[in-house]
Amino acid sequence: MATTSGVIAILMWGLLAVLSVYSASFPPFQLLFVCFAVSSIIVIIKRYSKREQVWRLPNLTVQQWLFATGGLFGFHFCYFMAVRFAPPIEASLIAYLWPLMLGVAVATRSQRHFAVVGGLVGFVGCGVLVTGGKTIAFNSDYILGYAFALSCAFIWTGYSWFMSQTESQVEDIGWISGVVALLALAAHVGLEESHWQFSWQDWLSAILLGLGPVGGAFYLWDIGLKFGNKALLASLSFATPVISSLALYLCGLSVLTNDITVALGLIVSGALISNALPSVWARYKLRYHQI
Repeated sequence: MATTSGVIAILMWGLLAVLSVYSASFPPFQLLFVCFAVSSIIVIIKRYSKREQVWRLPNLTVQQWLFATGGLFGFHFCYFMAVRFAPPIEASLIAYLWPLMLGVAVATRSQRHFAVVGGLVGFVGCGVLVTGGKTIAFNSDYILGYAFALSCAFIWTGYSWFMSQTESQVEDIGWISGVVALLALAAHVGLEESHWQFSWQDWLSAILLGLGPVGGAFYLWDIGLKFGNKALLASLSFATPVISSLALYLCGLSVLTNDITVALGLIVSGALISNALPSVWARYKLRYHQI
């Protein structure tokens, strides 16, 4: 069940592109403020509906506050900066190193080599889809954007690994989201032009983002990391751009290409190498030694 929660979070992240298109009128940090404000309200609604103490404070250490808040805000801040200073395709590809890095981080010593190989195969599959199968040339003029994108990968890997190890409560994400919302609001005021007159479609999309990809998904991801199969979730995370491409197609916002089939095949192969091959190899070695 916990692993299923993590898979649902990945499915939600696949809807990020669609909802981002429909909420494109929002400046990035202003949208981030709205999303994390909605995310923080999720726990309030849950507790109120169950007649629990609504404003029960979290029992988080300073380290937990820093890692959790820094992870959620830092990832999005670096991503926005990455696409500002580098082409989005290249920035996204670098940022998508995080499933590979997370897979290696959570793998046992005996599984680590399989995690590296499987992660590389999954990353290639992700790259085929993100780049449209075309070759890209990294340009030194965009080095700052590349640095922000690489920071995204390290930050989300660190956040995910830390949350999988810490004993914080899943509902603490609500309080963390509140702090991230305030940080996003400060970034919006300092970096963007502020106005609040948006269409109902913009507001609906922003609220759905907060309930799903940029909010509710973090609760589910936390459940998956703490109690589920972390290695499998890391491998399946490469499927996010595949889900995103399908969602954009179903909403009439893009067309499908053969790249999606190639990407999906590579991602599934990578997941099998990382998660199924280690047990097969262990059984083979055991049988070999018995002979």
